[in-house]
Amino acid sequence: MSEPPAPGVRVRLWDLPTRLIHWSLVALVAFSWWSAEEGEMELHRYSGYAVLALLVFRLYWGFAGSSTARFAGFVKGPAAVAAHLRSFAQRGPSDIAGHNPLGALSVLALLAALIAQVGFGLFAVDVDGLESGPLSHLVDFDTGRVFAELHETSFNVLLVLIGLHLAAIAFYLVYKRDNLVRPMVTGWRTFSGPAPAVRFAPAWRILVGVVLAAAAAWAVARGFRF
Repeated sequence: MSEPPAPGVRVRLWDLPTRLIHWSLVALVAFSWWSAEEGEMELHRYSGYAVLALLVFRLYWGFAGSSTARFAGFVKGPAAVAAHLRSFAQRGPSDIAGHNPLGALSVLALLAALIAQVGFGLFAVDVDGLESGPLSHLVDFDTGRVFAELHETSFNVLLVLIGLHLAAIAFYLVYKRDNLVRPMVTGWRTFSGPAPAVRFAPAWRILVGVVLAAAAAWAVARGFRF
């Protein structure tokens, strides 16, 4: 087992898959909005399949990935969230290696909203019944229309969550003097005190996740018609 890093050292915090998924989802959510607004529904569907693949990989990575990417490593209970909120009384960054307890709630909320957004879109049917999700054949027209409305509503919820997420990032940057964006870009962070060692997953687990994500997106795109 590796030793914890010494105080005041630069530590590799986020693995490449976690960072790629994060920024790819940022780009794809924006692209999905643009393609829907412009009526580019074929591009919108492909974007949705890509988001689906990334979500499947992220869920898998939350159990099989590096220690900072695992849900068990950053999802905490109410006591930990309350303790973190009390830490706001003092300015200055914390030495939490990964998502803090409050940030973990944001991650879970955003993942849930994205899953709902994609899930509703898979069954959605437009007013004319011409543009439909790949699984719309599994429901009747009226149900497909309900899913279409939920698909639109869930996107508005997603926008609210994104806004809160950005506001939190700004708060940590200005008040806590903690830049949360840079480590998610570079993968590295400097700790002022001792930080727990980060355990990185082997490359073969990445390959397993890629296969699972690609298979899921392919199966859904075909409407589970094999």
